[in-house]
Amino acid sequence: MTPDSKSAFNRLWFANLAAHGADQLSLAALPLLAVLSLGASPEEMGALGAAQTLPYLLLSLLAGFWADRFPRHWLMAGAEAGRSLLLLLLPLLAFTGWLGLGSLGLLGFLLAAASVVFNVAAQAYLPALVAREGLAAANARLEFARAAAVFLGPGAAGLVASWASPAIALAVSALASAYAAWLLRAPEMRRPVPLQPRQSQNQSLGPALAEGFRIVWHEPLLRAIAGCAMAWNFSWFLLMAVFVLFATQRLGLSPAGIGLALGVQGIGMLLASVTLPLYQARLPLGVMIVIGPSLSALAALLVASASLAEGSMATLLLGAGFFAFGYGPMLWTIGQTSLRQALVPARLIGRVSAIQQVATLGMRPIGALIGGWVGGGWGLEAAMWLAAAGFGVQLAVILLSPVPRLQVLPEAAA
Repeated sequence: MTPDSKSAFNRLWFANLAAHGADQLSLAALPLLAVLSLGASPEEMGALGAAQTLPYLLLSLLAGFWADRFPRHWLMAGAEAGRSLLLLLLPLLAFTGWLGLGSLGLLGFLLAAASVVFNVAAQAYLPALVAREGLAAANARLEFARAAAVFLGPGAAGLVASWASPAIALAVSALASAYAAWLLRAPEMRRPVPLQPRQSQNQSLGPALAEGFRIVWHEPLLRAIAGCAMAWNFSWFLLMAVFVLFATQRLGLSPAGIGLALGVQGIGMLLASVTLPLYQARLPLGVMIVIGPSLSALAALLVASASLAEGSMATLLLGAGFFAFGYGPMLWTIGQTSLRQALVPARLIGRVSAIQQVATLGMRPIGALIGGWVGGGWGLEAAMWLAAAGFGVQLAVILLSPVPRLQVLPEAAA
C-alpha cells in the first residue's frame, strides 16, 4: 500500500472499531432495556429482534446500489453520524419516561438501517485500498477490530446495566459512532467511484440489481456461501431472540453475567483473527472456511445443553459455546468475504455485497420472530434446540458445496 492508502486503512480500522463498538453496545443494551425496564415477554422480545434486523432485508439492496454510485466513505460517515444522533435520543426518552416497546422497536430499526449502510459501503470500499493478494490479511485486521468490539461491548453493557441503566451504555455508544464519522470524513479517505460501463451508467435500481443477482446466481461458490450464511443467521437470531430470557429465567444469570457470557464470543473472535496466518499457511482456503460452520454447529449444541445442566456446569457449557460461536465464524467471515471480494468485479462489489447481506441477514427478522413464537408457545428450551437444528442445516449446506475443495482465491468472474 502507498503511504496515503496506509493512512486511509488505519482510519478505516479505527472507524470500524468505533462503529462496531457502538453497534455491539446497542445490540446488548436494547434487549436488557426491554427486559429489565419494560418487562418484555418472549413474543415482544421476538418482535424487538425482528425490528432490529428488518432493515437488512428491506434496505440492503438500496445501500448496495448507492455504494456503486456514490463515494463510499461518505456513506459510511453519514451512517455513523445518523446512528450517533439516534443513540443520544434513546437515553433521553428512557430518562424522561417516554420510552416504550413501540418506540424502542422503531429506534432499533433505524439503528440497524445505519448499520446496513455502513457495512455494505465498508465491504465495497476495501478493494480500493488493498491489492487482491492482500485482501485476506486486510479483512483479518478489520475483523480483529470487530472482534474487540464484540468482546468489550456486551460485557460493558451488562456491567452498566447492573450498576445503573442500559440507557447509559447507549449514550457511550453515541460517542463511539460520532468518532467513527469524524474519522471517515478525512481527505485521504476519498476514493473514486468505480467506473461503470456505458450501458450501466444510467441504469435504474431494478436493472442494476439484476446485474448483481446474475453474478451470484451463476457462480456456485457465491451461491454456496449465501445459502450457508442464510441458515446461520436464521438460527443465530432464533437463538438470540430468547437468550436473555433463557439466561435469566432458566440459568439465573445476572445482567453482568449475561454480558460476560456474550463477551466470551469476542475472545474467540480475537483469538481466531490472531491465529488466521497459521490456517492460511497450513490449510486450503476451503477447509479454513468450513471450520466456521462446523464450530457453529458444535457451539449451538453446547449452549442448548446448558438447559440440561446446573450451576457451574451450565455456565461452563454456555461459555464454551459462545467461545466457539466467536472463533469459528470469524474464520468463516474472513475467508468468505475475501472470496467474494476476489470473485466479484470492482464495479459490482457494492451490489453483490448487498445481495449477500439481504440473502443472509434478511433471515434475521424471520429467525427472531420464530424464536419468540416458539419460546412463548413451547418453552425457551424448545427454541434453543430448534436453533441447534438450524445450525446443523448450515453445516450441511456448505459441506455439500464446492467450497471445501477450494485451494486458493479464484480469479474474478467476468
